[in-house]
Amino acid sequence: MLLFRPVGKAELELIEKTDYTAFPPRLPQQPIFYPVLNQKYAEEIAERWNTKDINSQYKGYVLKFEVDDTYISKFEIQIVGKSYHQELWIPAEELEDFNRYIRGKIEVVKNFE
Repeated sequence: MLLFRPVGKAELELIEKTDYTAFPPRLPQQPIFYPVLNQKYAEEIAERWNTKDINSQYKGYVLKFEVDDTYISKFEIQIVGKSYHQELWIPAEELEDFNRYIRGKIEVVKNFE
């Protein structure tokens, strides 16, 4: 499955340290990891939220990556607004396992400042 992830500068730097192969552990106040199912939604988040957040250093990035279909099918698609606001909710404690099912590299496909 092709997925997208909006991130800020700090999270991107942590992903760079893995050679673009894994996402960093969630912070204590982040109980879920939420990749999204389409680039349009990821761009909205990166542009509207990350570019206005000091913790993101006012920069937003859209990442694209693939995850094993069989593994990812155990997670239910969540619609959190408009019909294309589709995301998966991965519990923070399962993120390390999730990372093992990423196929290939995580790719930066768009950036906002």
